[in-house]
Amino acid sequence: MRILGINAIFHDPAAALIVDGEIVAAAEEERFTRRKHGKRPVPFSSWELPEQAAAWCLERAGLRPEELDAVGYSYDPRLVDHSLGGLDQKSENTRTDYAFRAPAFLTAALPGLDPSIVRFVRHHLAHAASAALAAPSGDSAVLVADGRGESQSYLAGEYRDGKFVELAAQQLPHSLGLMYEDLTEHLGFTRSSDEYKVMALASYGTPRFLDRFRELVYATGDGGFRTEPVDWAGFAPAVVGGAPGPDHADLAASVQRRLEDVLLELTSWLHRQTGQRNLTLAGGIALNCVANTRLHAEGPYDRVWVQPASGDAGTALGAALQLAAEFGERVIPMRGADLGREWTDTELENVLRTAKVRYTKSADIAAEVAEALAEDQVVAWFQGRAEFGPRALGHRSLLAHPGRSANLERLNDVKGREQFRPLAPMVLADRASEIFERGPLPSPYMLFVHDVAPHWRARIPAVTHVDGTARVQTVDPAEDPVLARMLSEFDRRTGLPVVVNTSLNTAGRPMVDSPRDALECFGSAPIDLLALGPFAVRRS
Repeated sequence: MRILGINAIFHDPAAALIVDGEIVAAAEEERFTRRKHGKRPVPFSSWELPEQAAAWCLERAGLRPEELDAVGYSYDPRLVDHSLGGLDQKSENTRTDYAFRAPAFLTAALPGLDPSIVRFVRHHLAHAASAALAAPSGDSAVLVADGRGESQSYLAGEYRDGKFVELAAQQLPHSLGLMYEDLTEHLGFTRSSDEYKVMALASYGTPRFLDRFRELVYATGDGGFRTEPVDWAGFAPAVVGGAPGPDHADLAASVQRRLEDVLLELTSWLHRQTGQRNLTLAGGIALNCVANTRLHAEGPYDRVWVQPASGDAGTALGAALQLAAEFGERVIPMRGADLGREWTDTELENVLRTAKVRYTKSADIAAEVAEALAEDQVVAWFQGRAEFGPRALGHRSLLAHPGRSANLERLNDVKGREQFRPLAPMVLADRASEIFERGPLPSPYMLFVHDVAPHWRARIPAVTHVDGTARVQTVDPAEDPVLARMLSEFDRRTGLPVVVNTSLNTAGRPMVDSPRDALECFGSAPIDLLALGPFAVRRS
């Protein structure tokens, strides 16, 4: 069967395509429109669809809209309870109305589509399917937590033989995700966008407000939880037009720790109900890699697998996977996050010629990049298919030498972002256990933090966070031979099998997707070398 998945209702609109149970393509609309997160997460934007992402998914498979068997839309307006708190009461009716009209909107966006094949998939069920059905582990317990879906903020259950069994859910207004969003806004960041900044800031503080948050946020012992209203100003004043201070860092640390504690209680309860050895996670909170590591280290599961696109973009994939399972398809696990667009060498060279930039075709781009990195140059790395999800995983990455402590400030300046933000290490999979401790290995999707071994911290200071941790991506030569060769060549030159890896973009912009995007980023930021496929473009 040919099934298209669509996420459009809140933010991060995206599309994904499943053909005969296999993931063929998945992409976020922001990569095409160049508008970060695709749109604002407000009710009156709910009509906006991932038109370009959906059209590209079909193009990738050589399909026309009329050839689709089903379309999964990752929100079911029939489940909205307008009497609940936690909703935008002024215009929630608008969001619901637009959702009901989604089949008609889709036929306008994809001419030839039969609106009768569009099916609503419950938001959190789409999240759950994106994790449990895409994971390599088979049957698993699954936990979803985010801001909100139709009328809930959380779902827990298990998948057995492709079928979901619900065990717990949490009604609004209680929401771990909305609480974290409220804190994000209080700290002067953008809600539904900058929550990862709060996680980074928490490392600079101490959880001195933890006792008070135990009274405000707590599990109820039956698989649910409560989040009481928080007077944020009672802990630290709102940040307006400035930078967070020590009190704000302590507040972030307290909320972060309490979030982790409650998640541990919820996942332990879920384990007692299911007896499953595998836990899969999705929803925006599953992108909290500090919490994920505690679940791995202190929880009762043998394995924790997190959907790389755990945010709302991943519900496009989950909606399609869920329908495939309901139709009796054998779903093939996700082989990697490189599900987006790619260009042939000929196409890349044509772009370079059209742009009239000087370039060379490298006999060994991996070795040339390794040499540049060893000389402390900053490299934009554009190779293969684009990543699906918010993490740069060696396809659209900005690379640097990890042994130069000044590169942390340097790259944050290049990207135009806050200096408290950490950088991540990319490491050869067979060397990772020498350098990184505590977190699970391998870690190909950069969704856990690991302790940097004490004798390595001074050797890779650019990727060692203030608390001695790092958010690791491991690279397997069998999965990504060019990237692994670059790491091996860098190791041969420096004795370090690690490089700095951060997303190829600047602040406020989506991750680079096309070769034109890459050239624009290279031209506007102090990057020394652009590795575009086998081609090298250098700063004159």
